[in-house]
Amino acid sequence: MKSAARTVAVNKHVSHDYEILEKFEAGMALQGSEVKSIRDGRISLKESYAEVKNGEVFLVKCHVSPYEAANIFNHDPLRDRKLLLHHREIRRLAGKIQERGLTLVPTRVLISDRGKIKLELALVRGKREYEKREAIKKRDTDREIRAEIKKRWR
Repeated sequence: MKSAARTVAVNKHVSHDYEILEKFEAGMALQGSEVKSIRDGRISLKESYAEVKNGEVFLVKCHVSPYEAANIFNHDPLRDRKLLLHHREIRRLAGKIQERGLTLVPTRVLISDRGKIKLELALVRGKREYEKREAIKKRDTDREIRAEIKKRWR
């Protein structure tokens, strides 16, 4: 029996601000104090994004709070963290990002059933303001329809 991964942090703004085209799962190269801090849930994905530099993918502006017990051996909270992906995935992502103006945004951080910390990345395109309003309007009408159907079946 396979146990599910535990979600540590979620970037809630992604689905509202962006149109998600594709999702990937990547490992993260972390220091020991970062691992302990992430396991405590002290990570924020709010303004972070991923970029390709020299054939490698890095997570930028992701805040991992310092781990109190690590004292002098602590990490920099906003340092760039290397993401672990296959070379062919990196080349494909780099091509898509350069050509079409797409962005890589982290959607959630999870701890796998084997204890590894993983990052779910999404290849996204930014939504325009009117698209955001349409999405909110559609969500509200769907909610009202579901409520009306539920009320009629009682």
